[in-house]
Amino acid sequence: MKKTGIAEMNCCRHTMRNDEEKKDMLIRLRRAEGQIRGIEKMVENDSYCPEILIQVSAVTNALNSFNKVLLASHIRGCVTDDIKAGKMDSIDELTEVLKKVMK
Repeated sequence: MKKTGIAEMNCCRHTMRNDEEKKDMLIRLRRAEGQIRGIEKMVENDSYCPEILIQVSAVTNALNSFNKVLLASHIRGCVTDDIKAGKMDSIDELTEVLKKVMK
């Protein structure tokens, strides 16, 4: 059996999110985006390296937190629904995603 990548498995799939979930995710992403803009300014202003490193760590933590929320939502929704429908490929897909996310 030919192995397919995640992109090939899900070229046309979508996840419907409720307004509250979508709002929370967008707030998290916009916060990280603002932090990145702040880091850009720090570089432009020749800020001290440790100060920049601390801000980069904050962005990394914010994105990791976003990933945890998204992953939990994916498992509770998409993966659970697929398993109930007998689509066991969803487990393989989740395993591949976790390998990539946990590098």
